[in-house]
Amino acid sequence: MIALHPQFIKDTAGKQLVILPVKEYDTLIEKLEDLEDIKRYQASKNRKQVFVDADEAFRQIELKRAKNV
Repeated sequence: MIALHPQFIKDTAGKQLVILPVKEYDTLIEKLEDLEDIKRYQASKNRKQVFVDADEAFRQIELKRAKNV
């Protein structure tokens, strides 16, 4: 578990805000990005996989490059 040391303040409109030390904020962002990666990995595992020969893959890449030039 991540140890957090939040400070709660209110803005001029009375809306509650949270302040975190930068190191804790960076840790939270890193953990969220890791979770996103895990979700994407799991979603990709659940999709039907289509394999393409390497030569065909390179040909498709070159065709896309030629169209974008």
